[in-house]
Amino acid sequence: MRSQNRRRKCRCCKEFFLADYRNGYHQIYCSQPLCQAASKQASQRRWLRQKANRDYFRSRENVERVRQWRHAHPGYWKQKSASPGTGQEPEPQALGSGSPLVTQSRKSLVALQDLCLADHPVFIGLISMVTGVALQEDIALTTRKLEARGRDILGLGLQETSRSAYDHQTPDST
Repeated sequence: MRSQNRRRKCRCCKEFFLADYRNGYHQIYCSQPLCQAASKQASQRRWLRQKANRDYFRSRENVERVRQWRHAHPGYWKQKSASPGTGQEPEPQALGSGSPLVTQSRKSLVALQDLCLADHPVFIGLISMVTGVALQEDIALTTRKLEARGRDILGLGLQETSRSAYDHQTPDST
């Protein structure tokens, strides 16, 4: 018992700490939040180093597994709504008669890759965090909605020129 209560040096912050009595035989990080984050990163690196785990999140079988799980657990990623009166509601913006409302036409549906920020990992990560979705088609839909909303706010109207820069396909007539 005495050997489990020895002080150890944290691998992250290099400070001495007393290991938790329940897992002291293998604890190498202290309980500070930054050190716990470093422990998690190290654990994930060890897991990904194993050959069987390298393509765990990338193969078609696993993508289908995730889709089936999400279908079986609808609303899992949606945040619980706050109870009434706990937060401030933003006041709706009044639209003047001169401000145009942009509606999304079939011609304005561009692929996720066609937007300037869409290939930036920070932008994709931000959309994923805000919406709670991780599939690319869901992120693309959200990106189109964000673009349309931004154009509404700025009064810019529909953008037709970006599509022609990427391909010359004719849009679907339906």
